Amino acid sequence: MTRLPLSVLLSFNGGYVDTAGFLALQGLFTAHVTGNFVTLGATLVTGGSDALPKLLALPVFCLVILIARIAALLLQKAERPVLKFLLAAKVILLFAAAIFSVAHGPFSTATTIANLVMGMTLVSAMAIQNALHRVHLAKSPPSTLMTGTTTQIMLDLGEIMVGQKGESSALALTRVKRMSVAVAAFAFGCACAALATATIPLWAFVIPAVVGALSFAARIATPEGD
Repeated sequence: MTRLPLSVLLSFNGGYVDTAGFLALQGLFTAHVTGNFVTLGATLVTGGSDALPKLLALPVFCLVILIARIAALLLQKAERPVLKFLLAAKVILLFAAAIFSVAHGPFSTATTIANLVMGMTLVSAMAIQNALHRVHLAKSPPSTLMTGTTTQIMLDLGEIMVGQKGESSALALTRVKRMSVAVAAFAFGCACAALATATIPLWAFVIPAVVGALSFAARIATPEGD
């Protein structure tokens, strides 16, 4: 059986975790953290007790990426597997979030501390995913943000429809196929998260942890290391 590419599983989890976090944690973006500036501004104007997680999301995201990069470089110098280490760290955080969700959810009625712990755990996991994707899967479409990918798809479709037939159009078609898979996986993850959050809120975060564990068996097109 053909193994799914790692980038597809990451895209699914990117959409799933961001949507589940947004729905369960009062509008917190756990993967697309810049979106928290929008929701933070709205919270400050309209009032609410959920401003702290949105305020901390970006600095926590940045700090985790910095730590992950330093650890990766040290592992690389020691000639140890870097990508597997980062995947393992992310999966551990996702399983920790799943266990915490079952124990302390649903978060609409949980304490502020519980919401903060859950939110920052998910933000940390997605920070590691962003870091490993940027370094080790740089040729694959981003797995946590589809704006640039969707823009490129439309640009390439224009090239295919109007441009001259040749190498340029062939490359554009190849990009469209690859990026469309990433967008579809991300959208499917979003839909699954919405369904799970509505039907099994306590267990919704178990799904991305399991998908994360399956990443170790996924097909990786790039070599280990930088």
